[in-house]
Amino acid sequence: MLLDRDAVVRRMNFTATQLFHTRAGYATGRPLTAALRRDGQAALRSQVAAVARGEGDRSLTVWLSQPPVHGEVRVTLAALRPPGEPHPAVLATFQPGVAGPSAGEGAAGVRPQESRPDLGEVSRHAELLDLVDDMTAALLRAAPAGGGPEAVLAAASEVLHGRFADWVIADLAPEAGPGNPRRVMALGPREAVGDRTASLAEQDPADCPLVVDALYEGASALRVSPVEAEAFGRDATGAPVLVREEVTSLLCIPLRAGAGPVLGALTLFRTGGRGAFEMAEAGVADRISRHVALAMARTAERAPAPEA
Repeated sequence: MLLDRDAVVRRMNFTATQLFHTRAGYATGRPLTAALRRDGQAALRSQVAAVARGEGDRSLTVWLSQPPVHGEVRVTLAALRPPGEPHPAVLATFQPGVAGPSAGEGAAGVRPQESRPDLGEVSRHAELLDLVDDMTAALLRAAPAGGGPEAVLAAASEVLHGRFADWVIADLAPEAGPGNPRRVMALGPREAVGDRTASLAEQDPADCPLVVDALYEGASALRVSPVEAEAFGRDATGAPVLVREEVTSLLCIPLRAGAGPVLGALTLFRTGGRGAFEMAEAGVADRISRHVALAMARTAERAPAPEA
C-alpha cells in the first residue's frame, strides 16, 4: 500500500484490498487509520510521518478493526520517492498473523502465527450480504409504489436503522436552480424520543458541514471518534449534535448514480459502545448509496409534472 505523509491511502494492490475488505477505488483518498483499532491509530500516523520526513524505515504492530487473524498485523514502513513528485511517499507492507520480535529476539526470530478461520468475520460478511439483499428488496418495492424520492429515502432509512446504525438521517438535495436542501427523515435509538429526535428532524441541513460537503461537493466522510464537534451542526439548544448523541463513528454518503448530480445524502451515526464503522462496511454503504440514487432518479422521472 502507498500512503502519503498523513497516512492517507494513495494506492493499494489486490492483496491489500482482500486484507482490508474494501475496493481500491473506495479506499484511495481515505485515511488508513479508519481501518485500525483506536489504540493503534496515533502510533501509525506518527510513524508514517517520521518515515516521510526521512527519519528512516521502521516497523510496528497494529490491530485491524475487522481482524483477519486475531486482528494483529505487522506493518513495515519505507520511504519511497515516486517519479516526478516533489514529496516522498511511504510504502507500507502488511504481514497478517506475524507478531513483533520479543525481548532478546531479532527480526529473524519472528514466527508466523497459525492461521485459523475467523468465524466472526464470516458472520459479519453474511450480515452485510443480508443488508444489501434487504435494501434491494425495499428499493424495488418503493420505486413503483409512487411517492417520489422521499419515499425511496424513507424506505432505505428504515432498512439501515438499528441493524446498521443507531441514527439514520436522510437529506434531499435542492432541485436544479437555487434552493435549500431539505431533511426528509431522522431516525434515532428508541430512547431518543421527543426533543432529541425532533431537533434533528427540524435541523437545517445547510447548517451541517458534512452534509453540505456531500450534497455540493459529492464528498463522502468516514469518521471514527470525530474530533470536529460541530461537523454535524448544533441542535436547537446550541449543543453540538455529535457531542450530545455521544457519536463514536459516522458515515456521510452522497447519493449519486454514476456521473449524475447528487440527489441527496445519508448520514449514519453509531453511538455508545457499538463498534465503529469499518472500511468494509463503508464500502457496502457506498454501493448501497448508488442503488438508492438510481431508485430516486427513476421515481423522479415518473413523477407527474406540476400543473400550471
